[in-house]
Amino acid sequence: MEPDICQHLQAIHTLKVEHEHVCEECIKTGDEWLHLRTCQTCGVTLCCNDSPNQHMQKHYHKTKHPVISSAEPGERWLWCNVDEIMVEY
Repeated sequence: MEPDICQHLQAIHTLKVEHEHVCEECIKTGDEWLHLRTCQTCGVTLCCNDSPNQHMQKHYHKTKHPVISSAEPGERWLWCNVDEIMVEY
């Protein structure tokens, strides 16, 4: 059975991936991060909610870009911030 997914997740046809494996904002301030997430609207890679600065969450609140993916090796999932739905791929 196919899981229910929202329109935001359905709109993802090409996955944006990170290339440098750094949080661009933490680098600017010399801070550290735990995990990285990639915005599926603009492709920016920033730190997760478990990181001290929570840059991806701030990015979402500023831009309203709905879907992120894990940028961590071996993790294959998408998360919709609007509908709070996760799908693995």
